[in-house]
Amino acid sequence: ARSAGSVGARSALPPPTTPAPPSEGRARGAREPLGNARRREPGGGGKRARALAPGGDLCFMRSVRLSVVIPVFNELQTIDEIVDRVQAVELPSAFEGKELILVDDGSSDGTRDRLAALEKVHDNVVVILHERNQGKGAALRTGFQACTGDVVIIQDADLEYDPNEYPRLLEPIVDGRADVVYGSRFIGGESHRVLYFWHMVGNRFLTLMSNMMTNLNLTDMETCYKVFRREVIQAVLIEEDRFGFEPEITAKLARQGLRIYEVGISYSGRTYAEGKKIGWKDGVRALYCIAKYNLGK
Repeated sequence: ARSAGSVGARSALPPPTTPAPPSEGRARGAREPLGNARRREPGGGGKRARALAPGGDLCFMRSVRLSVVIPVFNELQTIDEIVDRVQAVELPSAFEGKELILVDDGSSDGTRDRLAALEKVHDNVVVILHERNQGKGAALRTGFQACTGDVVIIQDADLEYDPNEYPRLLEPIVDGRADVVYGSRFIGGESHRVLYFWHMVGNRFLTLMSNMMTNLNLTDMETCYKVFRREVIQAVLIEEDRFGFEPEITAKLARQGLRIYEVGISYSGRTYAEGKKIGWKDGVRALYCIAKYNLGK
């Protein structure tokens, strides 16, 4: 059994023209072995995906694979449906398949039992268990370290984001134009559920503050949908355990001069009664993280 947990000092992200070998991200001294979690390997096999050439066109490569990292905390009502939706997505022809990395962050509502059942049914599902709740950032850190695909996408387990958007999100990377893609809820003509005004104001404000520090022109820094070349995300040390991950990763990617694209997406937000977890304290932490990871070393 493997464990997942904290990591050591920061490691610099390699430029896109000189990617680290796939194993380097875990072998460096800055990373410690995964801790505080148990991992079960998937039952199925399949050919190992080849590493992407930086700036290369995936259409001219074979054996390209997608890793979908899904942080999970008390999502018993939605976990089966989100797994079914992800499994049903038809990927661009450049991809041979996908793996689902589900990181349970200390659920107590029966979600773990469902995850165990899903792992038995699907050969491409890997379940990792945190012994206690640590936060979304910690779950993503664990999930990123476990990825073996060439491209990595983040998927929330709460049905707010539609996996049918994957082909659109992957297109800039498939075409060799991008190293990172953000899915924006604030551009494009896709459908959006009408909900909290002040959440929208807060998201736009945090994006503005982040942009002022990074000199990027993102429209949705806080979006769940972020897509990376694997060598890019595995070379970044994630320090934030909760929702501070969003401004942290944006700041660290911006410093590397990577090619970042945005793609308009739909959004079906949920209410707090339906299980929404982020709160005003996370917004305050996000402001702190914007300053910390942009003004710090």
